[in-house]
Amino acid sequence: MSLPRRASVRRAGTRALTLLGALSATTALLLTGAGTASAAPPPAGETVRPGQAWMGAGTRIEQPAAGRAAVTPLDTSGVQGIDVSHWQGAINWNSVKGAGIDFAYIKATEGTTFKDSRFSANYLGSYNAGLVRGAYHFARPNASGGATQAGFFASNGGAWSRDNQTLPGVLDIEHNPSGAMCYGLSSAQMRTWINDFHATYKARTGRDVVIYTTASWWNSCTGSWTGMAAKAPLWIAHWGVSSPNIPAGFPTWTIWQYTATGRVAGVSGDVDRNKFNGSMSRLLALANNTA
Repeated sequence: MSLPRRASVRRAGTRALTLLGALSATTALLLTGAGTASAAPPPAGETVRPGQAWMGAGTRIEQPAAGRAAVTPLDTSGVQGIDVSHWQGAINWNSVKGAGIDFAYIKATEGTTFKDSRFSANYLGSYNAGLVRGAYHFARPNASGGATQAGFFASNGGAWSRDNQTLPGVLDIEHNPSGAMCYGLSSAQMRTWINDFHATYKARTGRDVVIYTTASWWNSCTGSWTGMAAKAPLWIAHWGVSSPNIPAGFPTWTIWQYTATGRVAGVSGDVDRNKFNGSMSRLLALANNTA
């Protein structure tokens, strides 16, 4: 090859690398503004293996059509929140805050051994962006007792402090996404499991745990138990409706997860959206245990 030909090839290669670098930089800037692309969770109808679950993984079994339906308009008034796990990928929390989101709950643990891979980044990032945030535990009542899982949660993200930005932890207990609806427990056994989780969490943190569930699951798997109504704030999951149904015994809801297909700046793809039943001052009272 002649010298001029070699020089031409080198210049072409350099231009290609420069263009590739520019495209990569542009892509990075776009991702920084919107949150990196999320991984796809297991599709509906496919078993969700232990460690893969997220808030609503079992709810979509009960409410498959509602999860895709849109209520027009969505109730985006008042104090708004989201809940996330590793399935959302990297999140731009400043953009989330700028979009009018006031609070976030972040998956910390599942069962007795699983820790969410993005918990630390999300917990710190949401705090630094000024959101009021908390952690949740996805229950696996067939894996161990409630006290064991509460201890695991409290030691791995579920702790609480009165700092004006930390909400009490959540027990996410819903339709089993990996098998039998009630995890093979009788109503009496499930009541004991939940009570043990609550008692252990309160002993560790000084707070009553928030319970995330659906009316259908609670009434079916606990036998319409009223024993937690005076202890635990209720986070109800009921998608695609203008007002949620609540389980037997609970006087009202504290948080309502009203869609699993919400969109928020800073998060790539679908994200659960939630509404707090009260003003911002009441949310801070819940956070600081002054309610």
